[in-house]
Amino acid sequence: MTKKLSIVVPCYFEEESIPLFYKAVEEIKGQLNEIELEYWFINDGSTDNSLKEMQALQKADPEHVHYVSFSRNFGKEAALYCGLKEATGDYVTVMDVDLQDPPAMLPEMLEILETSDYDCVGTRRVDRTGEPPIRSFFARMFYRLINKISDTEIVDGARDYRLMTRQMVDAILSMSEYNRFSKGIFSWVGFKTKYLNYENQERVAGQTSWNFWSLFKYSIDGIVNFSQFPLDIAAFIGFISSVGSGLAILFIVIRYLFHGDPTSGWASTICIMLFIGGIQLFCLGIVGKYIGKIFTEVKNRPVYIIKEKK
Repeated sequence: MTKKLSIVVPCYFEEESIPLFYKAVEEIKGQLNEIELEYWFINDGSTDNSLKEMQALQKADPEHVHYVSFSRNFGKEAALYCGLKEATGDYVTVMDVDLQDPPAMLPEMLEILETSDYDCVGTRRVDRTGEPPIRSFFARMFYRLINKISDTEIVDGARDYRLMTRQMVDAILSMSEYNRFSKGIFSWVGFKTKYLNYENQERVAGQTSWNFWSLFKYSIDGIVNFSQFPLDIAAFIGFISSVGSGLAILFIVIRYLFHGDPTSGWASTICIMLFIGGIQLFCLGIVGKYIGKIFTEVKNRPVYIIKEKK
């Protein structure tokens, strides 16, 4: 019986990459024995010709190519979630359209799933060639930090590019939260996963929409979504500050009883006030970040809005 493999492809300003991606996957199609391919291109609010390229592919291959176009840019996480919801295959893979996720790995990934008891085959970059050194440094620091403070393991260098069974995909879809961090969700749902290493690939066309600031915000979201450690830090700082203040007050009282009230400078007082006030604002900021996440969840807004689908 022929099985179906759904390929989920989030796209944002990728008009040049879309036809190249489709061609590259079609070239390895013959290596996927008795597997029918289903493409789901997700247009994440692109204002270039990305949608037109998807429409052209869909007209040329209406049986296998499908697309969803959002009403605006909702982010890659929303596009990925949408693609997983639309996919109907026995197996589902998530791939970047810029071909940094090599399609040539699909046959090996599929063979592993079909001949073993693994539920997922993921990919992991063994190097970061072509990436700015500062970005690579902070990426490594992020993985070290989150794996120390979170109960959910996130593999260093792991990509969203992975091949999953229908059972695992259904488990992921059961987590319908608005604030999504897929790398954490993939790990949190469990299931037996095997990682394949590969060397970093350059983009086939176009420019990445990810910059240092957007990656930094994404990493903060990952930490907040999968760890309560920042709240523990705030509580610990507050406790230490309270104990320190109590000891300082005790010292002042004892000094007053034995030595009277010596003249004290206003500068030191102002510095202490600013220091304590800074700690309070820092802790409030951490708490506020979590409250903000709760606020967006309880509003129960849709993760994305579809403008066009075919």
